[in-house]
Amino acid sequence: MIILGVILLIIGFVTGISILWTIGLILAVIGLVLWIAGAAGHAVGGRSHYW
Repeated sequence: MIILGVILLIIGFVTGISILWTIGLILAVIGLVLWIAGAAGHAVGGRSHYW
């Protein structure tokens, strides 16, 4: 989710399409929050591990 958000941020910045920039920012933030929660030991999506 983080990678997709960054890709959309880059595409939105280069092309000037603001909706891609907004969606990319939201995906990147949500991905970072889930990553931090998983790294802190909290179960994300009902799983204690990602594998």
